[in-house]
Amino acid sequence: MSGIGLELGDVGETLLIPLYARACDASSPRPVLGDRRAGELLDAIDYDFSRFRGSSLSGSVFRSSIFDGWVARFLREHPGGTVVELGTGLNTRFDRLDNGTVHWFDLDLPDAIALRRRFFSDSDRCRMIAGSASHTDWFDKVAASPPPYLFVSEAVLIYLDDAAVRRVLTQLCSRFSGSLIAFDTAGKRMIANQDRNRSLAQVSARLQWVCDNPHDIERWGPELLDTRTLATPQPEIAKTWPPQRRYGMSLLAHLAPPIVNTYKFNLFKLATP
Repeated sequence: MSGIGLELGDVGETLLIPLYARACDASSPRPVLGDRRAGELLDAIDYDFSRFRGSSLSGSVFRSSIFDGWVARFLREHPGGTVVELGTGLNTRFDRLDNGTVHWFDLDLPDAIALRRRFFSDSDRCRMIAGSASHTDWFDKVAASPPPYLFVSEAVLIYLDDAAVRRVLTQLCSRFSGSLIAFDTAGKRMIANQDRNRSLAQVSARLQWVCDNPHDIERWGPELLDTRTLATPQPEIAKTWPPQRRYGMSLLAHLAPPIVNTYKFNLFKLATP
């Protein structure tokens, strides 16, 4: 195997799991995301992706489609607004959803952005920022872009502890009150069983933040607008999923709700605590 070598920290390595998942999806007979670019990136990176296995790979793809649904809806309502990906990794959401007028920022830690710059370039409407979601030094760059704002943080906050997540959200509430933010939450069952996950078990970073009820986050300021699971995607997104997945997850949610409902995807409105 030959290609680009990786110099990623423990958290940075986790970006490889959804990349591999999207590449597998793109090569399937009935792709959900159809992310052909993911396969190109995969082929260029020197890494044994075959170590990632299990249902979490397909789950990652369906999770991304739920987040895509919220971003697409935001762009229909605010075609010239600004989307900020917190912890973007090697995500290609801008390529999938660009409407020709949106303004976009891809934020991640320096090691992840250094890798991302091997494949992507800044443009007038899509720019990369090396920084941390828990810091505020990038706020002015985003604030200079046209409002309204949608922040998207997919499989990022769950790797932080409770205090760090609270800091991220309260800081965003203070500066971008009225904006939207979408992120996932993991319940106790998911955190406790993460070592049994055949993909997560292959990386050193561990899920930390436990949140069984997204409404609990409202005490920090954000107002919960919508919550989804892999069994309850938005109706327009459900139509893009294979029937066996759609109906299978609904059945599993009925027979064993704790298994499905421990992992949630949430849309909040940022507000002052």
